[in-house]
Amino acid sequence: MARVVVYDAFGGPEVLRVVDEPVPSPGPGEVRVRIEAFAVNPLDVMMRAGTSPAPVAFPGARLGIEGTGVVDELGEGVTGLAVGAPVILSAVPDATTNGSYADYVCVPAQRVIARPEGLDVAQSAAVWVGFSTAYGALVEKAGMRPGDTILVNAASGSVGRAAIGLARQLGAVPVALTRQVTTRVSLLDAGAAAVVVVDNGTDGVTDSGNLAAVVQDITHGQGADIVLDLVDGPGQADLVTVLRPGGVLVAAGFFDLRPASLPFAPITIHRYRGFEHTLDPVVVRRMAASMHAGVRLGAVRPLVDRAFAFDDVAAAQRHLEAGAGQGKTVIVT
Repeated sequence: MARVVVYDAFGGPEVLRVVDEPVPSPGPGEVRVRIEAFAVNPLDVMMRAGTSPAPVAFPGARLGIEGTGVVDELGEGVTGLAVGAPVILSAVPDATTNGSYADYVCVPAQRVIARPEGLDVAQSAAVWVGFSTAYGALVEKAGMRPGDTILVNAASGSVGRAAIGLARQLGAVPVALTRQVTTRVSLLDAGAAAVVVVDNGTDGVTDSGNLAAVVQDITHGQGADIVLDLVDGPGQADLVTVLRPGGVLVAAGFFDLRPASLPFAPITIHRYRGFEHTLDPVVVRRMAASMHAGVRLGAVRPLVDRAFAFDDVAAAQRHLEAGAGQGKTVIVT
């Protein structure tokens, strides 16, 4: 038997329960992965609480879009993978029925990638969603190039930190925007060229003055080339003001669901969601190559805030919702 986290109704973390189910068998073209660790993501919390638009089938709904483990069994017709190979799940498109909050997961063979050398199990569980989202938004959507100045909003989260490392890796200049003054040092350590702390009480005002003026000063009057917004909502109007003419805003957040009213500006705006690219094997190959290179170079350094045991999954989600830590919350199985 194998442990699986399920829930039968929307609600708080207390709706999550651990049950025993038969170990699944991989179908043709699939592999079974014995999960060693999985990450707790904001999307998991939204799914559990019923605030995500994705449909959920009760009872016995599952969670989890991120995890790492070893290949445990090969389905018929699978080549290029070996039992015992350490891997990362590159996509879990059916997370509500086959999520990574489990001891074992069966997925199509093309939905796993090699686990990078140089990361431990907890870090490996925490790296992919953040890095792939940052890569897809900045490289595939915005066309980030060496020398570009990149403003990263909500930079202290896993995607923001991955964006900082990726920008450094590719020769761009990352500027971190955060509401948490306590994260300034860690964001500089992560590679940010500058950290701008936004006043929690006043949109568009930072600890150093008007946001647009601060960014103009940082960029010597040029403005940012790309803004990666990981929040969404009305605050985007202030982010537009920091862009140079012809710049790019990538809206990849979902934390503020209020509509954004943007001023007219000669810029390009993209909306981005991770599954747009993580289900494309060609783009995933590029993402994985960049991630492996970043780990080797030290630019990709996933930060694990706290690791919990499998049976403490509800406590792990409470910890994430409290928002007191820095880095990723993971479950080590």
